[in-house]
Amino acid sequence: MGPGDHHCHAGQAEIATLKTRDRHDVVSVTVKLDGSCMSVARIDGVIVPIMRSGYLATSSRFEQHQLFAQWVHQHQQRFLDALSDGERFVGEWLAQVHGTRYILRHEPFVPFDVMVGDNRLPNEECIRKAELAGLPSPALLSKGPAFSLEKAIAAIETPMHGELDPVEGAVWRVERKGEFDFLCKWVRPDKVDGKYLEIVTGEGPVWNWRPAE
Repeated sequence: MGPGDHHCHAGQAEIATLKTRDRHDVVSVTVKLDGSCMSVARIDGVIVPIMRSGYLATSSRFEQHQLFAQWVHQHQQRFLDALSDGERFVGEWLAQVHGTRYILRHEPFVPFDVMVGDNRLPNEECIRKAELAGLPSPALLSKGPAFSLEKAIAAIETPMHGELDPVEGAVWRVERKGEFDFLCKWVRPDKVDGKYLEIVTGEGPVWNWRPAE
């Protein structure tokens, strides 16, 4: 685990990976992508690119975040078509390589949530809105009953987003009676966070995607 991570409750792990409580639980398991967590919010009819910290992407000193702000501006109509006021996409911005290299065959932004304040919308709604915006969703490994860690580890041996390095891990999303309940994740223990970042290598950034000149 990283310094900011913690264990999920043992009961949650059992629901996600061994046995759901009853027919009202639905477990969706997706590939965990490795990028910079970013958001696109619609606020009073305006599309706003935001960093994980909550600050505007345009205020960042990092080139990858400036590229995100520019990309969102260029595609703002797509976000206006998909998001209602007060909603925001949360997803992985895969432009710069962090710990996993990709050969991207889709857009560099992959939303995994639509949020209103602190509340997550149902997963199907997130996927529907991503499709409205013409954006990919994280590859689905399983949906329905509990899905074991062993099955997830076996499933991610096959790259699904053009990964050149081993797939980072998997995310379990548990919904109950059609509403979000909890999330948990597993990351392979040999994963080195940010090993391609310039602050680690001392060299220039490595890119999965750059805008056309």
